[in-house]
Amino acid sequence: MAEQPALPSVAEQARRLVDLGVAELSGLSAADFLAHAEALTCDDGVERLLVVDPARVPPSELAPLMRLPGHDAAEAKEGFVVVDMSDVDRFGPLPEIAVPDGPLYTVTAPDRGDGYANWSPDEALPEIHAAGRTPLLLHEAITWALQTPRVVAPNHCYMAIGSRLRKADGRLDARTPAVWISGGTGRDGRARKGAPKVGWCWAGNRHTWLGIASAQGRAGRRASSTH
Repeated sequence: MAEQPALPSVAEQARRLVDLGVAELSGLSAADFLAHAEALTCDDGVERLLVVDPARVPPSELAPLMRLPGHDAAEAKEGFVVVDMSDVDRFGPLPEIAVPDGPLYTVTAPDRGDGYANWSPDEALPEIHAAGRTPLLLHEAITWALQTPRVVAPNHCYMAIGSRLRKADGRLDARTPAVWISGGTGRDGRARKGAPKVGWCWAGNRHTWLGIASAQGRAGRRASSTH
């Protein structure tokens, strides 16, 4: 089994996001970005993933920044969103999920959810809530891959079922987002084989190679929420 890699400190994550250009995309200077991150630092031994409010940097802008390990920088293939998910930025949090205010916040104790492999999102969601956890959102799932690319591993990828698209009639679209590795087939194209991708799965379907990611909670500078 591919082990889940440990996250670096929040300060290190902030510097990496600056280096990747995420601070600039968010409309913040590097100094302001680092200052916001510093305010979210907590030395309690719990892993924290630093993320940017998706209103500032949506998934469509984060996905191309993903790269998988094991390649020289010049050879690493950039991440992408599948062509039949052009509405990716319209996927938002489920009603029961509150996102902290502010340009940045942290996701506490993220877990790839390998134990939920071969569970459908519909089956896993109530179990995640019953465990006192919250399903990951898509921009959080992508940011995790930016910080520790090895979290996206062959046969150990993950869904972000906290993000769903609500249709005009109020019902949820049946798609649930996921982050995995392209096989270079179909509309992905051969050139993208081995590239990290944002795609989707039906909420009622099971996949043996996709976990269902969750977290202990979310924390912001002025407010926090668990789920």
